[in-house]
Amino acid sequence: MKVLEIDRGEMSQSLRVTSPNPRVPNTRLVSLDALRGFDMFWITGGTAILMGLGKVVDRPWSDKFLEQFEHVPWRGLHFYDLIWPLFMFIMGAAIPLAIAKRRAKGETDRRLLLHALWRAIVMFCLGTVTQGNLLLFDWYKFRPCYSVLHGLAAGYLIATVVAVKVKPKWHVATIAAFLLAYWAIVMLVPVPGVGAGVLTPQGNLPTYVDKLVLGHLHFGENTWFLSYPGFGASVLLGVLAGQLLMSGRSPGSKLLRLVGMGVLSLLAGLLWSLWFPVIKLMWTSSYVLISGGFSFLVLALFYWIVDVRGYRKWAFGFIVIGMNSIAVYVATEIFDFSRVGNIFVGHLLPRVGRWDSLVEASAAFTIIWLILFWMYRKKEFIRI
Repeated sequence: MKVLEIDRGEMSQSLRVTSPNPRVPNTRLVSLDALRGFDMFWITGGTAILMGLGKVVDRPWSDKFLEQFEHVPWRGLHFYDLIWPLFMFIMGAAIPLAIAKRRAKGETDRRLLLHALWRAIVMFCLGTVTQGNLLLFDWYKFRPCYSVLHGLAAGYLIATVVAVKVKPKWHVATIAAFLLAYWAIVMLVPVPGVGAGVLTPQGNLPTYVDKLVLGHLHFGENTWFLSYPGFGASVLLGVLAGQLLMSGRSPGSKLLRLVGMGVLSLLAGLLWSLWFPVIKLMWTSSYVLISGGFSFLVLALFYWIVDVRGYRKWAFGFIVIGMNSIAVYVATEIFDFSRVGNIFVGHLLPRVGRWDSLVEASAAFTIIWLILFWMYRKKEFIRI
């Protein structure tokens, strides 16, 4: 079935590796599918289930723990603020394989870039449907640049251009240039009537530029146009991981390098945050490095457990989600699956007391997962 053809070579297909471990035959990196599904799990139902469980437990320590599944209002970082950049990182990890496969088929760089541009446009358009109020058909409520998919589209396109046109040995330097340029622009260019280096929600330069470009269509505190280099850098960190995993190094060497890259990225981000704070809504350079460091480390963990050690059965539930990640994200943004779940548990909810939120969230997620499982069994992978 081809509804939207998202080539899993770039969006959801895992890399292929050669492993000396007899438990892990020459096959694709299942860990990348599992990690993608783990990431999407929190968006498509995992967080709601956890919040429902917190209502059942209702203890001070559980409330403190559940704060990690809410976005930080401005400065700082919670676990939930790492979900979006982790997906961008995973997207980037698949780009080198997609380029290699297409070049092996004889495709030119021009064709590769046009293909990437088309995908970016489709992602952006999907973003206007899911979070931009496009289907309200009301110009004054339209929010073209208020979507996770907008950031994904920008980061994907920038990273693909770099991966196609810039030699791999210069990719780290390119990431550094993006992050340094963004820092310099934000901190040194003054906002009219405000000044330079102001990092408040309404006083920062990226927000000023967004309002200037979008006018009444601007909405929220996420920054976009000047943040494009940061989006690109987040995806390019994933490209570095993908290039490493495609290399001929031993699994042990790949694992150590993933961990090393993660630690270095984390330390660099923490150090930079002393001068350029961690602000997800602005996608600051320190945020890019810290979230990238986390992404390297969690990929290393999944790679070690799933592909090196060969323990895969536990990850099957995540793999089912990860194989249709964009599709399930769009579906859950435009449709409330609790309505379907409540067909089965709706009359039970008033009878279970404080368990009601957990039961409702679990039923909704079960419906989502069963649909994805059916698609997985039928090998129906919706593609752009």
